[in-house]
Amino acid sequence: MTATDPAMTALAHSWSALSLLHGRIEGSVERALQTEHRLSAREYSLLDVLSRQHDGEGGHLQMRQVADSVVLSQSATTRLVTRLEDRGLLSRYLCPTDRRGIYTDVTDDGLRLLEEARPTHNTALRKALDQAATEPVLAPLVRAVHQLQGDIPPA
Repeated sequence: MTATDPAMTALAHSWSALSLLHGRIEGSVERALQTEHRLSAREYSLLDVLSRQHDGEGGHLQMRQVADSVVLSQSATTRLVTRLEDRGLLSRYLCPTDRRGIYTDVTDDGLRLLEEARPTHNTALRKALDQAATEPVLAPLVRAVHQLQGDIPPA
């Protein structure tokens, strides 16, 4: 295998396209959320993940699981949680059955902000995908995203 191996070149181009699509979507969502709600895309994702917790068995996420869900390191996730807690959007408390565990919940203010921001997030996401669908190198990836949701039939 050489640096000019066609299979590796194609793989590298595909990875570049995926990275480009991700960057454009994230940038679009970030700008919209910051402008309308003073909320970063990561903050939105964290609020969204934590808002889905419940009091049933396995309903609360450990910090490691939260970090995996928002694609951050545990230390970066802890800093993000602290920032949102300082803004009154999250609260932390000790696990009632294991005093070593700390849970994080979305406050009423956090839930309100999340619900206000959700349409902005979804609109920015849809617009970014629609724009990317017009570009030949990104269109197949956009179709794949839609197929994952069952939005459109395979081409």
